[in-house]
Amino acid sequence: MADSEGLVRARVHSEPLAAVSHRLLASWHRSQEYGVPLDEVAPVFSGTYDGESLFYRCGREVLDGLRDTLANEPVSMMLTDADGLVLDRVSANRELLAALDRVHLAPGFSYGENQAGTNGLGLALADRVPAVVRASEHYSLSLAGYTCAAAPVLHPLTGAVEGCVNLTTWSDSSTDLLLALAQSAAGNTAAMMLARSQGQQPRPAPRGEVFRVETARGGGSIDTLSAAWRGALRSAEAALAEHGSVLMVGESGTGRATILARALRASRPRGRILSAGVPAARDVDAWLDLWTPELPKPDTAVVIRDVDRLPARGADALAEMLRRAGDGVPVTVTASSYDDVPPALAHLVHTVVEVPPLRTRPDDIAPLALHLAGRVRGRDVTLTPTAERALRDYSWPGNVTELATVMHQAAVRADVVGVNHLPPEVLSRTTHRLTRIETFERDEMIRVLSRPGVSMADAVEELGMSRATIYRKRDRYGITLRS
Repeated sequence: MADSEGLVRARVHSEPLAAVSHRLLASWHRSQEYGVPLDEVAPVFSGTYDGESLFYRCGREVLDGLRDTLANEPVSMMLTDADGLVLDRVSANRELLAALDRVHLAPGFSYGENQAGTNGLGLALADRVPAVVRASEHYSLSLAGYTCAAAPVLHPLTGAVEGCVNLTTWSDSSTDLLLALAQSAAGNTAAMMLARSQGQQPRPAPRGEVFRVETARGGGSIDTLSAAWRGALRSAEAALAEHGSVLMVGESGTGRATILARALRASRPRGRILSAGVPAARDVDAWLDLWTPELPKPDTAVVIRDVDRLPARGADALAEMLRRAGDGVPVTVTASSYDDVPPALAHLVHTVVEVPPLRTRPDDIAPLALHLAGRVRGRDVTLTPTAERALRDYSWPGNVTELATVMHQAAVRADVVGVNHLPPEVLSRTTHRLTRIETFERDEMIRVLSRPGVSMADAVEELGMSRATIYRKRDRYGITLRS
């Protein structure tokens, strides 16, 4: 406690400890552990970023509009990536821009917490919620002359942090509206990204799905999966037997949590296995409270899913809980990659196991499809040869999660799944973005052409197209209905 109090007083001078938020204090501790200098920032310059990404293009348009609104105000507006790398910066105030250059708050420099210590954009990215850092609240004294307000931008379809919008002004300027403007700009960026994502539905925010109990289901056909899947399972089992910790990495939806649950079940056949998802940023405190009664239970093991999306303060608190719980609690987590795991939790993991994406495991697709459909139908389901080839040929960007959705929709309709039970996107290989009219036309062609027993003459009459037009549009849309 003495070290904590000394750190706080060094940052806020005469302010009492109680005046400092727990969130800010946690950020200072992380800055200290990162080894960030107290006197001046020295962020890394990389100068490389994807200027053609959807996030960058939408964010830049929003900043350009905001610049016109704040043309007479001493405010610098910035766009950063998920690691805090400044991608763009706009302001009409040359004095402010020159001052920001001196502290390297400029395009090409990284201002994440691990590089610049506590600051507005670094804190917003770490906790995945908006943040304001004023004057001496910054970890580095060289930033005490500024106030920063930032809001993260979440991808509207995946929920992943794309980056943030950061507004910086002098510390003695009015900041009442700064955070509201940052949040509005971040929201407008996400909305623009959604509008340009072919009209897909936004990913729902996490609500009420904190813990789920993993039941002891029979293996069935899932045990006939490829050597890659079985190898990941065996590696997880070995790691748990050796030291009780494993990090399962790979793309979202590949079955990382399923493998961990099976590995835990092998070592705890009668135990209770909970699979814990990451809460919305506003619900972190309530989420942490739920861990208190669970960790001391000797017959309970927990899989923590998607820790790369867990706000930093939540990861810090959870890591401390796990340390206090002792070696009896297995630490099993999933993330996209090891580098994306919060440092506090990465230190607790000794083995990393990778799950390959479904597109690299084509032999797994049919067994998984039958297994997933059978669970929905309550009995065995079969695939027609054409449907099986269509499933195998598809790239499955959503991996097993997407396959589960497709097979659920198919299995509620039939015991024998054919191409007419599969969604249009699985049967199309188009490489360009379709307009709404093109998407409708493609879906209608697939609906007609995939109907059992339909002839080309039937298709010509129903679609109102000539044979040549059907063949041409079939190739254009990449429709792959092979007999």
